[in-house]
Amino acid sequence: MKAKITLAKEFRIGNIDKRIYGSFIEHLGRAVYGGIYEPGHPTADENGLRRDVIDLVKKLNVPIVRYPGGNFVSGYNWEDGVGPVEQRPKRLELAWGVTEPNYFGTNEFAEWCKKANAECMMAVNLGTRGPDAARNLVEYCNHKSGSYWSDLRRSHGYEEPHNIKLWCLGNEMDGGWQMGAKTAFEYGRTALEASKLMKWTDPTIETVLCGSSSRNMHTFGSWEAETLEIAYDGIDYVSLHQYYGNHEDDAANFLARTLEFDDFIYSVICICDYVKAKKRSKKTINLSFDEWNVWYHSNNAPYEKWSVAPPQLEDIYNFEDALLVGSLLITLLRHCDRIKIACLAQLVNVIAPIFTQTGGGVFEQTIYFPFMHLSNYGRGSALLPLIDCPRYDSRDFTDVPYLESIATYDEENEEMAIFCVNKSLDESVVLDVNLMDFGGYKPVEFLSMDGYDKKAENTFNAVNVRPHGNPVPALDGTTLTAELKPFSWNVIRLKK
Repeated sequence: MKAKITLAKEFRIGNIDKRIYGSFIEHLGRAVYGGIYEPGHPTADENGLRRDVIDLVKKLNVPIVRYPGGNFVSGYNWEDGVGPVEQRPKRLELAWGVTEPNYFGTNEFAEWCKKANAECMMAVNLGTRGPDAARNLVEYCNHKSGSYWSDLRRSHGYEEPHNIKLWCLGNEMDGGWQMGAKTAFEYGRTALEASKLMKWTDPTIETVLCGSSSRNMHTFGSWEAETLEIAYDGIDYVSLHQYYGNHEDDAANFLARTLEFDDFIYSVICICDYVKAKKRSKKTINLSFDEWNVWYHSNNAPYEKWSVAPPQLEDIYNFEDALLVGSLLITLLRHCDRIKIACLAQLVNVIAPIFTQTGGGVFEQTIYFPFMHLSNYGRGSALLPLIDCPRYDSRDFTDVPYLESIATYDEENEEMAIFCVNKSLDESVVLDVNLMDFGGYKPVEFLSMDGYDKKAENTFNAVNVRPHGNPVPALDGTTLTAELKPFSWNVIRLKK
């Protein structure tokens, strides 16, 4: 199979906001307890933070992490998670049917973020609580001193403010499963007032309005339009959430889900711009895709109700999951002019690229590697490649390109990267890349993941699915030629 990509500097989509490579930690399962926090673990530091996990997070180069939820946040009293640990209450956590001991809270997470070289994206409870508790949390986190909540933080041992700049206004508020679920009108008014009070407390912050819980919600579209009409002038981003599964064991259809993902993003952009036009506004609302991933392997796994940090939603990912994750990241970059924030949900143990054993080891899941490649090499600006390749039809989609691709251009460091997924199960792609006005750029590295069974997984004993190096592709003038193996993830790096 032959394919051609044409690239030029004028094909620039937009600058890539580093926050597009964000992730998510919720008080759910073993994400916190046994994941990022485990006092007594052989690698734990003086604060009980697992250094082996931090090391893997640093390799992912995650710039921002959303916390503390998720469904959890809609019943969370943030005051329970600050102050002396021995005085913190244990609570029944209704979102996931467990007991929350509150050993780990806002200050501990801020400390973890510093050690992981990440910023915090904090979510506030607009389910069972509202604007008053939200603005108090902003004051606790961001005000220097001289007020009740800032001085309380200082009394807890944190003299300097955390300076958290990005805040989620609740979580999935249109979902019937959500504590304090609301109609679009109820939520729009609550979110607007919360954002107003929070920004009065700290005018430097940005806020994210909850969009529909997924593209499949009956509220989708009307929810975004109605809430934005109410809150447009008081917020900065609108959120999107979406997960994909492969229950039918149909790899071709599974990898075609990027078409649906792309359409979802485009639809929300259109709704934002409709409200902008209706309001005659000069302000553009950008997107925060703050929950996305593959999620289906562990949906119905049993656990003991009201226990503390039981194993929940512990998907073990396979090779085809990695190809979809890479393809979804490529799709996010195709919209980097409007998507400024995205969070792979989640980061450790719970539908995550990093998996730990409580008291034991840690390993990289298959999805770890395409995320790592894009986060580390996909910086600067995104270029929209002109792709000429064969297409296929699947059960739910038609005209699916066999080749999924994006290119990034870091002008300051004079580097380029081309990311490709070959979706064909059995045919290689001979790829010609016309570099047009990128004269002087030469390939320096060709990484790929290929040759694995589509169901291959990694374990504590063996990271079976991982990238390997290849001979650098041939370059003839401005034409680069590479072979992309069947069913593969590929990264071609170039430097001037």
